[in-house]
Amino acid sequence: MRTAFDVYGVLLFAHPDPEFFTTEIIEILEIVGNQSMIAMQNARLYEDLELEKERIMEVQEESRKKMARDLHDGPTQTVSAIAMRVNFARRLLERDAKAAGEELYKIEDLARRTTKEIRHMLFTLRPLILETQGLIAAMDSMAEKMRETYNQNVIIQADPNIVDILEMGKQGVIFYIADEGVNNARKHAQADHIWVKLELIQKDICLLEIKDDGLGFDTKEVNSNYETRSSLGMVNMRERASLVNGVIRIHSAIGKGTSVQVIIPLTEEASDKIRQAIT
Repeated sequence: MRTAFDVYGVLLFAHPDPEFFTTEIIEILEIVGNQSMIAMQNARLYEDLELEKERIMEVQEESRKKMARDLHDGPTQTVSAIAMRVNFARRLLERDAKAAGEELYKIEDLARRTTKEIRHMLFTLRPLILETQGLIAAMDSMAEKMRETYNQNVIIQADPNIVDILEMGKQGVIFYIADEGVNNARKHAQADHIWVKLELIQKDICLLEIKDDGLGFDTKEVNSNYETRSSLGMVNMRERASLVNGVIRIHSAIGKGTSVQVIIPLTEEASDKIRQAIT
């Protein structure tokens, strides 16, 4: 009992009478076998659906936790700093008006940078441009906001023909993987440049690559203790890649930068092909 590359089992029928299996009985047994296969297929699909729901909930929960961490490490800290510096500037006014004015300029600059950080976080949370103009426009906008907010140089290299064959759901997943990869590189790699590349490597398989020229790391060491690390960026990327049956490969070396490659199937046949290749 099989369909495509999936084998569900084997049904064996035997009888002491060699003439027992007539054409009519064989047809009945074939019907029984097909119905059994359909029942097992439905059970597996239901199990996959439940696992998919759990993965989606985990991704959503991790996104909320990530947002809380980002708010705590970013705008919350700077708002606290603004409050302290305002208090300092207020006390300066009584003694040195010029120094107080200079301090107010610094506070204004800090407030503007905090506003940019919050806008960037809101953009990442729900990039409306993704819904209205598509994946490439969203990635270009993400790169521009990275430059404006963090002075991080991000270069987008995307084949516009891919968008025409990508459904909106997959475009969203690809965008969030790219955004997560770029943020990981910005926070940890200390890279001058980050490249985001999206291209077709086969007619039904595309490749998303996030590459940087930063510090790099020892992949064996990181993978060996990743569960004990506070950063879950790679976990998020793997979880999101699994939503589109994608596979992630990470290449890095100390002093030689990092490359994160996500292989994404565009059809069920391509998914089967990738699954067979990694098993």
